[in-house]
Amino acid sequence: MSEADFLAELRSRALRGDAAGAERIALAALNEHPQSNELRRALAGIYRQTQRDAQAETLLREVLAQDAGDAAAAFTLAEILKDAGRLSGTAAVLRAYFDAGDHDANLGIRAIELLADCQRQADAAAIAESALGKNPHDARLHAYAGMLQVQTGAFAQAREHYLYALAHSTHACEWNAPHGLSSAQRYTSAAHADFALMRECLARTDLSDKARSSLLFALGKAYDDIGDHAQATACLREGNALAHAATLWSRKNWRRAIESRLAAKPISNRLDAPQWTPVFIVGMPRSGTTLLAELLARHPLVCNRGELPWLANLAAQPALAGNPSRSVLERTAATYATQLLQDDAGDARFFIDKQPLNFRYVDLMLALWPNARIIHCRRNARDTALSLWSQSFVEDVQGYAYDFEDMALVMRDEQRLMARWRKLYPGSIFEVHYEQLAADSENVIARLGAWLGLPAQPATNKASSTISTASLWQARQPVYTRSVERWRNYVEFVPELLKFAAE
Repeated sequence: MSEADFLAELRSRALRGDAAGAERIALAALNEHPQSNELRRALAGIYRQTQRDAQAETLLREVLAQDAGDAAAAFTLAEILKDAGRLSGTAAVLRAYFDAGDHDANLGIRAIELLADCQRQADAAAIAESALGKNPHDARLHAYAGMLQVQTGAFAQAREHYLYALAHSTHACEWNAPHGLSSAQRYTSAAHADFALMRECLARTDLSDKARSSLLFALGKAYDDIGDHAQATACLREGNALAHAATLWSRKNWRRAIESRLAAKPISNRLDAPQWTPVFIVGMPRSGTTLLAELLARHPLVCNRGELPWLANLAAQPALAGNPSRSVLERTAATYATQLLQDDAGDARFFIDKQPLNFRYVDLMLALWPNARIIHCRRNARDTALSLWSQSFVEDVQGYAYDFEDMALVMRDEQRLMARWRKLYPGSIFEVHYEQLAADSENVIARLGAWLGLPAQPATNKASSTISTASLWQARQPVYTRSVERWRNYVEFVPELLKFAAE
């Protein structure tokens, strides 16, 4: 029987849902055609569908050993490793694939997006540069390269890529290139060429509302840099209005979810504590969570994983409602731990997840890991509100930030939930105030380290290679206090700030 006939029969059985039959056909086919990579890929696909990823991995590695430029094998293997939390392995597979030969821009972008999801921006940036070497005039690749280099702190290089994209594609504004350009530096004068460039972009009539909103946030940030608060406010008002009109965030859904969390009885089942310590940094976004995570991660035993989506995704599962069983908790803990620990932990024993909105799930955290440490970041409410209102967020979950009433609701609910958690779990929660952290970071981190149980060791210069939050510029600068009481610069133009408690 020819290889083509085997493949036809195999696909027919797979389409009928006969995975066992398809597997038998594939094994018989490989017996007769042992050199066929196409059959190996097909059998790997069957193993993948039937949750036998280890066997699929073995086959795909055999394919790549024979043909390092096999795109289907490389990307399927990368997805398998990603799902297993082997994110360094994911990056290694894709980098080896791109090192093997010429590849088009679309494959480069596919790899970049996959690695960005894995928070392997440095590897994604290397692939972007490799792809640009073969496709030097592709404006999309320049925009992606700019995004990645901003996140890895290569601000000068990011600027060059963004300028190229803006000069060579009318779609660059839709790719948020002006916003990336603005976030890559601190402006000191309105004479900077970027102001004219962004105003020129705003004059276009073909921009989507999303692109126009992002552009207005970028220009608002630039005006804020130079202290022109009136112009910054004008840009931010228009940008927020456009973003608010488009957001999928629902006040009704938020209220329903929070009231459910407040009314729920404490979870009675608890798992055994692992040998490592999960550290959750929670609070309102823009309250110092990124800065705190970066400072803590300078300890050699601490690993900062950034803002992970996993806890919120897992918490939404119906099986975790009410008082979940021990078996459900065990599966949940294992799934999350795979993504938190990953395959590059080294000597780390404390792992940070700094998704601020995880304040909704403190009870679940402590049911899954009784030794979890929760650090609650707090900041002057007016400064927090202004900082939120100044940001263009990617995630729909942050859609409340475009409206002051929505923002006030979320801030009140954050305080209500944290008051409940402090009452239930007082020994597991440590409060950090942004103003104290900015004024005396050394002592704040020392007290926090003692509470966490970190052994006294000299801090290293180690910091996250990637920062993808709105604090990507600020968190890479020396700790400063100029953002404390920043709201006073804007109260004349944004009187809504006075509705928030002065604290």
